[in-house]
Amino acid sequence: MELSKKTTILLTPDLHDQLSRLASNKGISLGEVIRQACEKQYGITSISDRVDAVRRLAALTLPVGDVATMKEESVPTPDALLP
Repeated sequence: MELSKKTTILLTPDLHDQLSRLASNKGISLGEVIRQACEKQYGITSISDRVDAVRRLAALTLPVGDVATMKEESVPTPDALLP
């Protein structure tokens, strides 16, 4: 990942200390902690990450029935709803 944009943010001393300790414990930079937090908070992912997620989902083999059977199992009949 190319880092080519710079932004200055102001943190409270306590938040800076906590994030710095977290970064140190994870073995990454304070900037990387903040980038990861932004990506997670706002759901920002790259196109390649999205494509990879779709591929993993498509590779799943789950026991599902045909559409008619699934509708029958998931949508109650009107008789089932009446007392």
